[in-house]
Amino acid sequence: MKSDFKFSNLCGTVYKQGNLIFTPDGNSILSPVGNRLTVFDLVNNKATTFPYENRKNIDRIALSPNSTLLISVDEDGRALLVNYNRQIVLHHFNFKGKVQDLQFSPDGKYFAVTHGKQIQLWKTPGFHREFQPIVLHRTYTGHYDDVVSISWAPDSKYFVTTSKDMSARVYSVNPVEGFVPFALTGHRDTVVGAWFSKEQDTIYTISKDGALFEWRHQLINPTPQDDDSDDENAMEIDQGPRRWTAVQRNFFFQDHAKVVCATFHAASGMAVVGFSNGVFGIWELPSFTNIHTLSISQKKIDSVTINKSGEWLAFGASKLGQLLVWEWQSESYVLKQQGHFYDMNCLSYSTDGQSIVTGGDDGKVKVWNTVSGFCFVTFSDHTSRVSATEFAKNGQVVFSASLDGTVRAYDLVRYRNFRTFTSPTPVQFSSLAVDPSGEIVCAGAQNTFEIYVWSVQTGKLLDILAGHTAPISCLAFSPTSQFLASSSWDRTIRTWDVFGRGKSVESFTHMSEVLALAFRPDGKELCGSTLDGQLSFWNVDDALQTSVLDGRRDISGGRKAEDKVTAENSTSGKHFNSLCYTADGSCIIGGGNSKYVCIYDIKSSILVKKWQISKNLSFDGTLEFLNSKNMTEAGPMDLIEDDDDFSDLEDRRDNTLPGTKDLSKRNVRPEIRTKAVRFSPTGRSWAAASTEGLLIYSLDDTLMFDPFDLEIDITPETILETLDERDYLKALVMAFRLNERQYIQRCYEAVPPSDIKLVARQLPTKYLERLMKFIASYLEDSPHLEFHLIWCTSLLISHGKYLKDHSGEFLTVFRGLQKGVGKMHEDLAKVCNDNTYTLDYVLSQAEKN
Repeated sequence: MKSDFKFSNLCGTVYKQGNLIFTPDGNSILSPVGNRLTVFDLVNNKATTFPYENRKNIDRIALSPNSTLLISVDEDGRALLVNYNRQIVLHHFNFKGKVQDLQFSPDGKYFAVTHGKQIQLWKTPGFHREFQPIVLHRTYTGHYDDVVSISWAPDSKYFVTTSKDMSARVYSVNPVEGFVPFALTGHRDTVVGAWFSKEQDTIYTISKDGALFEWRHQLINPTPQDDDSDDENAMEIDQGPRRWTAVQRNFFFQDHAKVVCATFHAASGMAVVGFSNGVFGIWELPSFTNIHTLSISQKKIDSVTINKSGEWLAFGASKLGQLLVWEWQSESYVLKQQGHFYDMNCLSYSTDGQSIVTGGDDGKVKVWNTVSGFCFVTFSDHTSRVSATEFAKNGQVVFSASLDGTVRAYDLVRYRNFRTFTSPTPVQFSSLAVDPSGEIVCAGAQNTFEIYVWSVQTGKLLDILAGHTAPISCLAFSPTSQFLASSSWDRTIRTWDVFGRGKSVESFTHMSEVLALAFRPDGKELCGSTLDGQLSFWNVDDALQTSVLDGRRDISGGRKAEDKVTAENSTSGKHFNSLCYTADGSCIIGGGNSKYVCIYDIKSSILVKKWQISKNLSFDGTLEFLNSKNMTEAGPMDLIEDDDDFSDLEDRRDNTLPGTKDLSKRNVRPEIRTKAVRFSPTGRSWAAASTEGLLIYSLDDTLMFDPFDLEIDITPETILETLDERDYLKALVMAFRLNERQYIQRCYEAVPPSDIKLVARQLPTKYLERLMKFIASYLEDSPHLEFHLIWCTSLLISHGKYLKDHSGEFLTVFRGLQKGVGKMHEDLAKVCNDNTYTLDYVLSQAEKN
């Protein structure tokens, strides 16, 4: 069962680079997160990351007007054609060049792609089998430099492109008699974007230097006519030769800030412009009236988009990893999310598995909801890297340790830092542990080799435990006893009696430096990870080593670009930095400075499975073997900057003194690694804090299309025929085997209330989990309160023993049912209270009269 865990979601990262797009209904926004894609549902407040991956970081995404096809293109121009609703990759394609922009036509028949100085127009694939699903329609030329944007006309017959050659050009999809591609020139910098108006008689162009030009489709030298000229001659003049003419020039003045991105909403005539100083503005066109100007970021705004209704604006800032959705009419935030914009170092699950707390190099502590995928609180009290985080047993308090020399306690009810623990002399805390009662917190120092013990209630320092002779790498309290275990680089694990008068109780000696430790849930076994890649298991009561597991070959993997030897012969990264037991204590999971996370069966000392946390080639250490073609005399080609675009020269300008080097500036690719792994207390999921973000793997509990025991004679027609024959159980089972929600819902609601008990009693147990999951999800949308309660009661009565024996498997289902029933109870209680108060008022008024 442990190997059935699949990628579920990606938290900790909300935006990396590329463009943002709204879905056609305007309720969700799609954001690239590295080489994956995340959908933020703004109505249901939920974030979902697609399971597929591009080869490298995604640069451009486009969604068809009917929300069926999605195209995501990475930095090298390699694209994936995806079925958006099913989240399935349909086709791999290579555009053989960097794609600056990609846009579907409004009618969905074509999509246009930039290809250097050219524009390629491709036919949109249909939903039928083809030998070549993507067919090139035409290739357009005319620009003298790279094309940067494409915009379609509302009728899908024309499109306008902009380029670094400071011009825009208008093209037609198919040859039109009398039409010649026209160039719109006059700008003095790169034209960021160009858009048609709603009537298609006006084009607006915006350049990087802050100029907005308005172009009109006018007649060429119209001949003046007398007032008494007939209407026929007037029509002939109107149908004469035309050209695009600049009729108005406007300029944005934002303190020398450059225009980085812009978008235009044709229906309302509203232009939204993002600047390099983090300010955005809204202008109404053609009057060029400034509606709003607001600063939302300290760094430049990389992407801006607007939904179909024109109400919500979305902004992305890659420097801060920030994503904002703003409703401009009410001037309020619909969504405001920001991930860790440096590495994520640690994580911890809450006792119910509903929340995860993370800490990063940016000094921030964030708490994430595992169901919605959103960060609901951020604490920025630390002034340096956060090295460890822990939840208290009650789940209402979070502790964090940092290299700034403080340990802080946060209240998740009032969202504040209510206690700060410090040492008598400044130290750097590298590890943290909280006892099961939540009364004692301990932190280990990496420079004084001591363990500090504080009382949470008073905040006073109770004790300083000395004995280690090297930096302390990890701390952990026993789940069942009052012992504290600490691991150190001095090759020992020590146990301490924190509540007694004794100091060091036992010392477990290893052959190498100890990097991590973990207690089994029953507290009788201890596991330590050493620098030589071994996992040592100890009996805590007898202080005897029970087994040793060698994981060097399993955890090693990935050759970095500057490595002189292969990954197999390299000694770096062949150890576990983080360990965690599964909920039942039968397996242990570990991660380290590599792309793999391994899970072992302890009893048999066998590797159950190892997961590759990322296949993103933009990270260093993803490949096992390097391509010799990419090696040059100056080093690997991946580490050489060959971009000739100096538009962001101000961001990259080096202001350091001659002969010095700023080590804070990263000039190399980030290395793929796993900083921490933790298993959920429910046993249904585990999470890893990695370079890519917070990866969550869980047992599949979604209602996606997954045919279950599907046979050739099970079709929607046969299901409806069986339902008409009033064979409710058979129809319900057939609907589950087809696994289409609309037919499951129809068969479920067709069962008469008087027959529910009989159907529930005869339902096979293998369909029990699917039915209960459906009821749990349907409770939130359906008003049939009594009908659902009859179903729940009948299922629990008929299959109570089976559910009790398999309670671990149905834990997620039970929680969903409890949540749905609780919500319905709250709504009903509110209505009942209102009715009661109304009746009391009516009766009191009647008594007075």
